[in-house]
Amino acid sequence: MAKNVNWLIICLGNPESQYAWNRHNIGWMVAAELCSKHKKPLMKIFSKSYHASLRIAGQLALVILPTTYMNASGEAVSEVIESYDIPAERIIVVCDEYNFPLGKIHVRQGGSDGGHNGVASVIEELGTEEFFRLRCGIGKNFPQGGMVDYVLSDFLDDEIEEKNIMVKKAVDSIEYLIQHGKTKTMTDVNSEKLWDKDNKAKKENGKES
Repeated sequence: MAKNVNWLIICLGNPESQYAWNRHNIGWMVAAELCSKHKKPLMKIFSKSYHASLRIAGQLALVILPTTYMNASGEAVSEVIESYDIPAERIIVVCDEYNFPLGKIHVRQGGSDGGHNGVASVIEELGTEEFFRLRCGIGKNFPQGGMVDYVLSDFLDDEIEEKNIMVKKAVDSIEYLIQHGKTKTMTDVNSEKLWDKDNKAKKENGKES
């Protein structure tokens, strides 16, 4: 494996096929899309995670999929950190967020775990909150006390298209953060300005054709 890693991208989820399409596994879906785009396979190198090495904007990024189950995600991260000296400011954690509507993407650095057990585990193992979180909205369509069943349920058929769009936006956000840095990314991603530009260009191209 390459030794000079610039970024660590931790995509949270649960292993085993029954969890593959759960809302809680949106991080794994983002990892699959990102690695597919860069034509890099995920491999089991570390004992507690899969990994892939990607070049993004000239920088080496290591994508990590913890296989420790969500609540112990930090154990996999700790194992990687022992091999690579990567500061928290260059770590991106991709996770689901039920407080956001389906399709919403949000990037922030630092802050609490927000009630997400996977993020809480990463904070505990790293001993800091100063990493980036890329939160992917999964909606909050569950009754009181139904959160666990909801996050461990699959996306509904009529949600798949919106989910797929969100996954692609998450990939865009990761690449944008690595290329443009914190301030511009938080402005352009969180306001959706990044994709407004794309939509405008598509409309203009459509008029010209």
